[in-house]
Amino acid sequence: MDDDLLFAIVTIIAGLLIAGAARVVVRWLEKFAETTETKWDDIIVAAIGTPVQVGIIAVSVYIALKFPGVVPGQYAWIISDKILNSIYTLIGTWIIASLVHDIISIYGHALAEQTEGDWDDRLVEFLELAARYIIWFAGIMLILVNLKIDITPFLAGAGIAGLAFALAAQDIISNFFGGAIITVDKPFKVGDRVKIDTFYGDVTNIGPRSTRLRTLDYQIVTIPNNKVTSSYIVNYSEPDVKIRITIPVSVAYGTDPARVKQVLLEIAGDAIKNTGYLLEEPAPTAFFQEFGDSGLKFILYVWAKKYNLPDEVKDAINQRIAARFAAEGIGIPFPQMEVRMKKE
Repeated sequence: MDDDLLFAIVTIIAGLLIAGAARVVVRWLEKFAETTETKWDDIIVAAIGTPVQVGIIAVSVYIALKFPGVVPGQYAWIISDKILNSIYTLIGTWIIASLVHDIISIYGHALAEQTEGDWDDRLVEFLELAARYIIWFAGIMLILVNLKIDITPFLAGAGIAGLAFALAAQDIISNFFGGAIITVDKPFKVGDRVKIDTFYGDVTNIGPRSTRLRTLDYQIVTIPNNKVTSSYIVNYSEPDVKIRITIPVSVAYGTDPARVKQVLLEIAGDAIKNTGYLLEEPAPTAFFQEFGDSGLKFILYVWAKKYNLPDEVKDAINQRIAARFAAEGIGIPFPQMEVRMKKE
């Protein structure tokens, strides 16, 4: 066997042995990294471990091919310095892509776990994928430049593709940033009862593209995030869950307004003591509002313990008003129309 070919084989075998030894060292480093509190050593070991082993084998093969007579003259380009530089660039790209991906994955998900919504988890997944593609694209472009290949068509194609993607995904991007604004500004959170535009219900999900409400009829309404950020939002859960309930009351003309107010407050006090719906503080208030077409109009304000009790509160108060007014002889008016006919 030719000495150069023998040296080439020995070089490749030596490379394989060195790569095997490197693999043993990497496994030991991985186990050691698991015993430390920081994640940086895990990230670094995971990023350089496999690429370095592959790089050792690739360089050993390259060196083996450099021995005279191993590679035929027509294939001499295989052992040019451009190929070696391309190998270095490929390994470096691999390491950087793995490093950035693991940093985003580990620390990004750690931050996302501190929030209630899942849009940031999806953002981390998107960044993981985007970072890896961008780094690999840059690395491949560097390799092509090193090989003296014109990359202008690739860049032009990438630019056109990026523009087309941006135009097609403008609503997605708008909704995505809307979700980010909702998370940062925190006008509401999952579980809050809100009114967004004309939709009223409980927030069940804040996603990267949309926010979902469950209405009081148990229907799910999906609202794009860019619509949410441009709409008026009423949050019934903030700053606390209590809510003021308005009870309109009308009585017949001739009724003493002071007595009506006193009775209304007594009714509210009875409801506070005998139902679990109302708060003592803030205290109920009653007002003589106006002279109506058919009677005197009053308003009773009471405070419910929670925003989801308006119907229960109105039922409890109105039943007591009907019973008490009947006992007190206070008439409740109804619309009346007087028609007079003139005889010619």
